Amino acid sequence: MLFPNQYSSEATNFKESFISFDAKNNIMTNHKTIKKEIGTYFEEFIPETIIYHATSKTIFESDNNLFSLLTMNHHPVHTNADYASKQQHGKPLVVGTLVFSLIVGISVPDISGKAIANLMYENVDHLAPVFIGDTLYAKTKILEVRPSKSKPDRGIVYVETTGYNQDNVEVLRFRRKVLIKKKTN
Repeated sequence: MLFPNQYSSEATNFKESFISFDAKNNIMTNHKTIKKEIGTYFEEFIPETIIYHATSKTIFESDNNLFSLLTMNHHPVHTNADYASKQQHGKPLVVGTLVFSLIVGISVPDISGKAIANLMYENVDHLAPVFIGDTLYAKTKILEVRPSKSKPDRGIVYVETTGYNQDNVEVLRFRRKVLIKKKTN
């Protein structure tokens, strides 16, 4: 149970302060909340840095089925276990554009969370198959950072992101340029 702490003067460096009461142990605790923002400002990107993203995603059959339906991709290698069992990999493959979307999404908090726009994607390479039950992770290498030539409040960050599975097998790689706002002008 959380209560706003109206009487605390200790909340100067925090957004709010709360008092919680643990009835089981009869303990009252003063909690501070910290507001975190998504993304990285332009000035914080350093070329050659590799970021291992904290987010990951295990792909469930429902993810693959829903994505197939939403995107009108009805190829039976993604949606028909009998058909897929008679193909090269012997089981359904996760739709490649779902893998791409997930790896982009995993990188958002660190790479494009402060983006003004994604300017381009290039070299989307599917390196290995992805199956239902695989867990995807991602890492991004900062390739180039340059200020905008036309607007001083932003810059362009060029990155290469690699997705890999629970066995450390690289499954996807792509590059993109992102227009990112600066912290200061």
